Amino acid sequence: MRTPSLLLAPLALGLLLASQAGAQTASAYCASGKTVKFAEVSWESGQFTTEVMRQILEKGYGCKTDVTTGATNITETAVANGDLHVFAEEWEGANEVVNKSRKEGKTIQVGKTLQGGTVEGWFVPKYVVSGDAARNIKAVAPDLKSVADLPKYKQLFLDDEDPTMGRLLGCVAGWVCDKTNVGKLAAYKLDGMYAQYRPGSQAALDASVTSAVKQGKPILFYYWGPTALLGKYDFVQLKEPAANAKCYEMEKAGDPKACPSATPSITLHVNVNSAFAKSAPELVQFFSKYTTSLATLSKYVGRITDDKMAPSDAATEFLKANPGVWAKWVPAAVASKITASLK
Repeated sequence: MRTPSLLLAPLALGLLLASQAGAQTASAYCASGKTVKFAEVSWESGQFTTEVMRQILEKGYGCKTDVTTGATNITETAVANGDLHVFAEEWEGANEVVNKSRKEGKTIQVGKTLQGGTVEGWFVPKYVVSGDAARNIKAVAPDLKSVADLPKYKQLFLDDEDPTMGRLLGCVAGWVCDKTNVGKLAAYKLDGMYAQYRPGSQAALDASVTSAVKQGKPILFYYWGPTALLGKYDFVQLKEPAANAKCYEMEKAGDPKACPSATPSITLHVNVNSAFAKSAPELVQFFSKYTTSLATLSKYVGRITDDKMAPSDAATEFLKANPGVWAKWVPAAVASKITASLK
């Protein structure tokens, strides 16, 4: 899981692109034989995004592309220096190398590759709230919509080890979210009703959730996205009070006096070398329009992690299955070339 680059203001991006009207076009950039150089992203959602972008550039714009492997800070530094051109999935504010290079004008962040940003919080299976007629499962908590409703449903999520308490299947000890959940339980005045159960690993967390879903049992658990698990099953995220930076920092510290706050969503951008952006404005326009939903991204993360599909194959599958999505990112002539290449 990535931890939480400031978005280039739309006006600033527009001015940048407009200023390049007389400069070399992106098609000329690729036609000249130059290669668009991507940084490797080590996590699955970034690998998928990288491969979709590469295939669109190759199939639609006639570009040559490659990917350079390396630790994140090293490849981000290479993007800042111009040795590489694109880091396809940059988590806002997460990397000091990126923050510094943006302030110095060496890189720009464009677009929002994930609609609405990341999610993080407490979830229940959808059948708990809505039932599942196909599995003959009745809705056992039809009014469960937010954390404020949890006191009414303590008996539904009883802790096996302490039946006087409800159970929140929480985080692995040592993860930041472990303390955050402690702070949230206190902030929501649930610490006297619910206890956080800490699984031994993410695999154990996933296994517990998967087991409950397969058996149709109620379970309250912490999770985040984009992830394979959120793409595999239908869950409902419980609503929380609006995100408040001060309150969230108190929750994150596990402060028993924390005020209530949702976990702030993180925006995902494309990090682009500034000199490259000036020489290839049409490609930057594409990067700025690239965006997928949480459900879509989680689905293809699942194809990579659970189904052991190569990121490049997952990207090809996405392009074949979702022309109505990606055609909005590129000019019609480019879309036509991509469609022809996929037949």
